[in-house]
Amino acid sequence: MLTIGVLILDILLATPAAWLTTHANLRGKRIFSVLCTLPLAIPGYVMAYALLGLGGNNGIFASFFGKSLSRLSGYWGALIALSFYTSPYLFLNLRSALLGLDPNLEESARSLGHKQWSIFIRVILPQLRPAFYASGLLICLHVLGDFGVVSLMRFETFSYALYVEYEIAFDGHNYASWLALILLTFTGCLLFLETRLLRSITLHRAGHGVSRHRSPIPLGKWKSAGYTFLILLFIATVAIPAITVFLWMFRAFEVSALDGLLEALIGSVGIAIPSALCCAILVVPFAYIGVRNSTRFSNMLARIPYVIYAIPPLAFALAIILFLGSPQTVIVLICACILHFLAEAIGPVRSSLYQASPNLEEAARSLGSSPVGAFFRAVFPLIIRGMLTATALVFLATMKELPLAFLLRPAEYETLAINVWDYTSEAMYAQAAPYAFLILLFSALFVGLLIRKEDT
Repeated sequence: MLTIGVLILDILLATPAAWLTTHANLRGKRIFSVLCTLPLAIPGYVMAYALLGLGGNNGIFASFFGKSLSRLSGYWGALIALSFYTSPYLFLNLRSALLGLDPNLEESARSLGHKQWSIFIRVILPQLRPAFYASGLLICLHVLGDFGVVSLMRFETFSYALYVEYEIAFDGHNYASWLALILLTFTGCLLFLETRLLRSITLHRAGHGVSRHRSPIPLGKWKSAGYTFLILLFIATVAIPAITVFLWMFRAFEVSALDGLLEALIGSVGIAIPSALCCAILVVPFAYIGVRNSTRFSNMLARIPYVIYAIPPLAFALAIILFLGSPQTVIVLICACILHFLAEAIGPVRSSLYQASPNLEEAARSLGSSPVGAFFRAVFPLIIRGMLTATALVFLATMKELPLAFLLRPAEYETLAINVWDYTSEAMYAQAAPYAFLILLFSALFVGLLIRKEDT
């Protein structure tokens, strides 16, 4: 129920936001795109604590308005926190797909008398199916494997019970093993469902002519509603957690908390950059095999990253430790992040491949190019946008990754996420604020540069 609820709420939040920031005649669409992506830079446990901090006598609402609210917890608290945290996954995939749509199809539908709502439902939505399926699968896997949000919200799930069992009994308790098998079974069902849904999808241009830039769609009297929706989405998913971080920082801040800030930043960036770049490159063969050579064997190969991603991070890290012995090195940590987050990079690249006609490769090969040369000359320029989106997704995920870094890092290696968790687990929220704020700020600047590069 939690997974289905998160999916529905994410669709309601991300779909209008992606359309408004790509098709509508709104000013500052690049800024709004960055704002809609910022929740990815906020760790899930920070998002959950921020929502918990709204209520109570000392909560944010009581501090500003003098009246206390009941604290969110249980199913509804976990639903809202996970939806706010995972909605950028769907937003980025939809935005990348919308930017690659051919505007001639919309103009043809408009010339046949269809209104804008009819064009959106009949023309645009069917072309967004790969983006919906890829991001939906990613969100489902994340919800199934989440521990921080559900534990703070006191909502028991399979992953919560699995983490508790691994924490209590390291020797591989039977109950924890069965829970892990159930999670993998759920993942297998989701992968099979996505494979069946993606079968026989063809979205590239089949006729003559070339695609061209689209003209922004005037919203008329709905322009203010569009701005209001984007602003409210930013307030709910970014402003409230940011205000919570600032309150932690100014209520009881100590200068001693800044001693390890630079070291933690270097540690996080040193893991995030190579992991993101490697994932964006390694994901291309998996996506290409799944799109261009759709056979049963190729589909199995293309789903390997999802199977790895479905393993809860703590269980995945423990498996690496048991297999390698004592692998606490930076190289092992980076390799573990690449393997774990490879699934997050597939969606944008695969959506770009669906929109790249195979006729381009055939034309390049007929002119004397080798298969590899035809790919790099005809297809690679068309999937760069998807690769940039994939890089952003993996970079942000690695910047705030906790379980893998906690178990696989060297003893003296510090990251921003480790420091945030160490301080918040001891209820030292003011000391954790600089590290949480730096994750948000640094990730926001990085995403802003990527979106600017995407648009050009």
